[in-house]
Amino acid sequence: MERKPLFRMEAVQHLKTKWLGKALLTSGYPAWAVAVVSVLFFILLLLFILGGSFTRRINVTGEVISLPHAITIFAPQQGFITKKWPEAGDLIKKGERLYQIDVSRTTSSGNVSERSVEAINHQIALTENIIERLAENKATTLKNLQNQLEKYRIAHEKSQRLITDSGNGVKDMRKSMTNYSDYLRKGLITQEQFANQRYLFYQQQNAWQGLNTQAIQEALQISALESELLTKGIEYDNQISQYQYQRSDLKRQLAEVNASGSLFITAPSDGKIESMSVTEGQMVAQGDSLAQLMPASSTRYYLMLWIPDTSVPYLHPGDGINLRYEAFPFEKYGQFPGRILSISNVSASFQEMGKYNSIPRTDGVIAPYYKVIVALEQGRFSYQGKPLTLASGMKAQATLFLEKRPIWQWMLSPYYDLKKSISGPVNE
Repeated sequence: MERKPLFRMEAVQHLKTKWLGKALLTSGYPAWAVAVVSVLFFILLLLFILGGSFTRRINVTGEVISLPHAITIFAPQQGFITKKWPEAGDLIKKGERLYQIDVSRTTSSGNVSERSVEAINHQIALTENIIERLAENKATTLKNLQNQLEKYRIAHEKSQRLITDSGNGVKDMRKSMTNYSDYLRKGLITQEQFANQRYLFYQQQNAWQGLNTQAIQEALQISALESELLTKGIEYDNQISQYQYQRSDLKRQLAEVNASGSLFITAPSDGKIESMSVTEGQMVAQGDSLAQLMPASSTRYYLMLWIPDTSVPYLHPGDGINLRYEAFPFEKYGQFPGRILSISNVSASFQEMGKYNSIPRTDGVIAPYYKVIVALEQGRFSYQGKPLTLASGMKAQATLFLEKRPIWQWMLSPYYDLKKSISGPVNE
């Protein structure tokens, strides 16, 4: 027997489609009101398009730098740190020691540097001993020659006095012989007496000539001693100079050997230690960073940016920009003002850009970038009463404002692109 539903299908369908309440038909807005509002909207939109303008802008990443730059001190050789003197934040003077690095080598015979230092020190001692002996020999030889010279000069003075006295005697004998000649003519003396007087005259004259010859020899000997005195002094000075040169060369070798054993890293200028990168006992390789030193002169902070060549024509020194530091989130501190100080005329090389941490990442695409230096108009901040300052190496993001155009020109940019694509040679 076929079972029939309890309710009719028409009644069930009516309950499904039955409204829950009464339908209320409302009347719409008047057509003239809709037309007026639409016209006003389009007029305002047209005025905005025709009269409004928009400045194109780009965001670039930069890095805070200090002028003068912080000095980074590198390890000259491979070794390990044996001693460290200052700590970060200390004020130091130029030439003060920062680190001591042991770069020595050890073989089966011992430490190479120590053995070399001992050998060179022994050679230096021998050389200095030779120099001292040469100086003593020089003094003794020159003293003996000087004594001989003084004796010859005294003897020469005596000879000169004897020559003078003998010359006076020769003159007297000549007068006497002249008188004897007159006496002989007058018959007052005999011929034998005259001959004896002549003999005495020539004997006195020979004595004077002998004394004169002796004085000449003494003068020659004095001249020879003076020349020998000068020559000996020069010879000894040359020998001493040669050994002094050898000593200087040995000291240079000693400095090189000491450099191959232990090195002292010193401060290149007065300033403040910003960081000490290594500790005692740590191994370092050649070129490793050891410390950073901020020079003692007044330090000013600037922001360095790298901008693409598409933005360079629209930027000029003196233009204002907006800055946001990663260390000071703009959600809390807001944006800071900056002003372009300089723009490089040529693109930066990869070697120059590689020295900084904020270089743009091009994903393998080689593109020219120009360096921009920005003067910071605010370098100190405070938060909850505590001072906050900038530091070299901080990263920042800058908003650069480029060309300013009316909005309608920006809307027609696709048309300019299309016109450029279909236009022919510009020289026609």
